[in-house]
Amino acid sequence: MEWKITHIDETDSTNRWLREHLTGGQTLCAMNRTWGLSPCEVVWADYQTAGRGQGTNRWESERGKNLTFSILLHPVDLPANRQFLLSMQVSLAICEALSEHIGDLSIKWPNDIYWRNAKIAGILIENSLQGSVIRDSIVGVGLNVNQRQFMSDAPNPISLWQICEHETDREQLLKDILAALDRLLGQEVREQYLAMLYRRKGFHPYVDKNGAFMAELEDVEDDGHLLLCDDSGAHRRYAFKEVTFI
Repeated sequence: MEWKITHIDETDSTNRWLREHLTGGQTLCAMNRTWGLSPCEVVWADYQTAGRGQGTNRWESERGKNLTFSILLHPVDLPANRQFLLSMQVSLAICEALSEHIGDLSIKWPNDIYWRNAKIAGILIENSLQGSVIRDSIVGVGLNVNQRQFMSDAPNPISLWQICEHETDREQLLKDILAALDRLLGQEVREQYLAMLYRRKGFHPYVDKNGAFMAELEDVEDDGHLLLCDDSGAHRRYAFKEVTFI
């Protein structure tokens, strides 16, 4: 796969930049994979003035230190109710690229990338639908690379520099992620994703609208719902933001 990569100095959001500049360019992409995707355009920025995560979350990133980028994808006949497949593929691609530098990686449902108990990367995916299938998808990634100190009130950020104590080439890391993603696109990766999940084994504390409880992770459904079994044996099913890891 040949990726067209654009590097910019600054933007408010790489997701927005792609949406405004490139959503008309889907004819540039090959559309010939079964269950595949046709990625073509990637933009990465030295600085985002309004980078964000899921919901209202903000993403702290020092200028020129981290890897903030977005990818425009055009799924081929991917049903809307299977859109979580994209999230799994992207999460695994980031883990694969990072594993060349560090171990102890996991994916905190739905798609935060963790090193031990700290967050090193986040993913925001925005899909546009056409009927019952996904027309296009913009995947935004914030990856902490060379930042040495975090000033926000985020609970547990960490960077590659803080783990390895040396700088990492951001552009090469981006290319490594794209190469891994190219291998994973079009594949069924659910079992790989489940094996990488944070807190995959044992009982751990969670909280939902009814309060705190202990549960073990049972499964993640094809549509992304999290299935837990609490310590009383009751089965619980959650969409994103309906339950919080403690």
